[in-house]
Amino acid sequence: MLTVDFKSLYLKKRFPLRISRGVYEGSDNLFVSVSDGTHTGWGEMAPGSTEGADTVEKGADMLRSFCETGLDESSIHQTWANAHAAGVAACALAALDMALWDLRAKQAGLPLYRLLGLSRRGVVSSVTVGINPPEVVRQRVPFLLDQGAKALKIKLGTPDGVDADKEMYAAVLAATENRSDVVLRVDANGGWSLGDARHMMAWLAERRCEYVEQPLVQGAEDQLPDLFQNRPLPIYLDESCRMSSDIPGFAHCVDGVNLKLMKCGGITEALRIVATARAFGLGTMIGCMGESSISIAAGASLGELFDYIDLDSHLNLDPDPADGAPFANGVTLPENRPGHGGQLKDARS
Repeated sequence: MLTVDFKSLYLKKRFPLRISRGVYEGSDNLFVSVSDGTHTGWGEMAPGSTEGADTVEKGADMLRSFCETGLDESSIHQTWANAHAAGVAACALAALDMALWDLRAKQAGLPLYRLLGLSRRGVVSSVTVGINPPEVVRQRVPFLLDQGAKALKIKLGTPDGVDADKEMYAAVLAATENRSDVVLRVDANGGWSLGDARHMMAWLAERRCEYVEQPLVQGAEDQLPDLFQNRPLPIYLDESCRMSSDIPGFAHCVDGVNLKLMKCGGITEALRIVATARAFGLGTMIGCMGESSISIAAGASLGELFDYIDLDSHLNLDPDPADGAPFANGVTLPENRPGHGGQLKDARS
């Protein structure tokens, strides 16, 4: 018999993160433990209104209700299917799903990546530069580089318009002008119109940008074919892609997809998203929301599957209540121990 428990903690950001939709200073996250009496698996939920539960209380209530009857102790895949059919929010399901995978790997005495037939390998992780005035950017970027960042994801799409976007990006360029080894990427979080996206992508293509993520708002996918034609930079989708079933609808007009465990409901669906994206010839990326090292370690355990990785939210916590996702030489990897590697610092494994 499995025992499922819940714990809520406030995660404060070292630097508030501003994107096109607003400013985020921290969040109450839900930590889920699943125990067989000998081993304990850990999962995490970062609440989100677009992920189905905007508070830890809603997520916990959903999981408590589901676990009373829907938990299949023999099959993680069946448990995921049962929870999804029952309407459990994706972010809450992600916490339960990663806890179950963590427990299964610990029962097997294996790191999760090995249980899944993967190696402990990943590409350089982007480190986020939120929307800020140029003078703040000029201070923030050297700090991030000193912390070991080798790829920067610059948040654009400010409501102040494309001229403000250009000023901020130019400040990043200036702060990295002597660092040709640092890669620059852009995430507009749906903050551009079709015309602005065309204009900005052409402008960015001449200024070291590697790709643009979510240039158009979710719901404007019908405009993607126009933007995709003669595009100067690769286009990756984030908010527009939540589940593997979304991919066939836009596979012909994007270059890749960014999955997040909180969006798709955890590792089980993440594996399907990767498989579907590859079947359509698309690139793959894994990102994060306001998560600690527990969820980041779970994502990093899949690192070998991705062309791009954005697993950096734990680096901006003060403090991170968990460990298990070290960042070294620009790469986020899971700890090499049984399970996905992440756990609360004051909890037993």
